[in-house]
Amino acid sequence: MHDSLLTMDRQKRTPFLASGEDYASAKAVILGVPMDWTASFRPGSRFGPASIREVSEAIEEYSFYRDKSLFDLDYYDAGDLILPFGNVEASLELIRQAVTLILDEDKTPLLLGGEHLITYPVIQAMQQKYPDLRLLHFDAHADLREAYIGQIASHTSVMRLTHAILGDGRIYQFGIHSGAREEFSFAAEHTRLIRGDIFEGLSSVRAELAERPVYVSIDIDVLDPAHAPGTGTPECGGQTSSALIGAFDILAQLRIIGLDLVEVMPANDFSSRTSLLAAVLLREALMVTA
Repeated sequence: MHDSLLTMDRQKRTPFLASGEDYASAKAVILGVPMDWTASFRPGSRFGPASIREVSEAIEEYSFYRDKSLFDLDYYDAGDLILPFGNVEASLELIRQAVTLILDEDKTPLLLGGEHLITYPVIQAMQQKYPDLRLLHFDAHADLREAYIGQIASHTSVMRLTHAILGDGRIYQFGIHSGAREEFSFAAEHTRLIRGDIFEGLSSVRAELAERPVYVSIDIDVLDPAHAPGTGTPECGGQTSSALIGAFDILAQLRIIGLDLVEVMPANDFSSRTSLLAAVLLREALMVTA
């Protein structure tokens, strides 16, 4: 699978911490998606996957929060998809195909972005396998625009696009505190936008999600720039890093069938704190999926 159709760039990348060497036996697959073709403020998130991998050697394999080690898990880092630079439509189709292949082999995809638009083709693939899918969206921005400067397929409209696939009431949004008035009006009618603390918000919907297949999409800018400055569109007033890590206490109780972590931009992350935090979040994601 990973050596043919997907043409992933594994040889040029340092695998994520403690990644196994056997794709066939892996329960979860890490896939880098270095795409930032629709960046509206600062480009550079296509370098996020490599940065997260590189700094992962600085974190512990053991999770204090889960009382597990990465060495207890079975996962594979497939490297990065090779995408046609600047070609949005072709890139989205390659992402969809890649995720479909991973799902067809009954593995859990964990994607590293890249811009948030990558979630759209992932949900296209996920919906085919999991018709009752629910999406948990952690972000500073609502991402519910119809278009941005005439572009329908954009990181600013990714949740509007996924809503067209999933329908009303199946997108749960946490940490949102930025967007156009029209986006919040749309959310009030069509999504589950839950204001305030993300741990409390997740706790309030845990029971209704308990038996559902759940996909998690984390835009690193859900965090305040004090915690995660390395992102393309930072928004003040966000969540703390401890709050987001703590959210995995609830996520661990759900049926997580995939996750993406997007919008890490190392060029604006001189201390590497954002990439380091993303590496910790990926470790915690592996704890609840692999």
